[in-house]
Amino acid sequence: MMDEIDRKLLALLQEDATMPMAQLADEVGLSPTPVWKRVQKMEQAGVITRRVALVAPEQVGIGLIVFVAIEADVHSPGWLAGFAASVAAMPEVMDAYRMAGEVDYMLRVAVADMAAFDAFYKRLIAEVPLKNVTSRFAMERLKQTTAYPLSPRAFRDRRAEADPDG
Repeated sequence: MMDEIDRKLLALLQEDATMPMAQLADEVGLSPTPVWKRVQKMEQAGVITRRVALVAPEQVGIGLIVFVAIEADVHSPGWLAGFAASVAAMPEVMDAYRMAGEVDYMLRVAVADMAAFDAFYKRLIAEVPLKNVTSRFAMERLKQTTAYPLSPRAFRDRRAEADPDG
């Protein structure tokens, strides 16, 4: 199980994955070698899945974010596999979730404009049978983050382990 040092490292890396090991080490109170080993261990364990550059969508021609709610026509493993493969192959789909409730699937789609969304929509409905598709267009982004909140409960408290009377 990870500890509070790993939690601090993850918080720092979620904000800036390019931070040098020496700086990470200073921030968590360790030397660079143990910090490097911890980061490597979290990568090997799949906690850190990749390091990426975050891009400003408007700077690369993305002018429209659309949330697409989908009700499935069929509820079978084969349909789900086909749907999942279809959306995975569509670069416009930024996120795809299977939902509980009235909507079966929710997509976050990033496109240049309404014409690009229309082309995406036509490809989507041609791929697999769908019962209903409802699109909601974002007018303004009020918050965006890729950093997950890191609950202390998910990490081992090494201080409590060091003080058995504690």
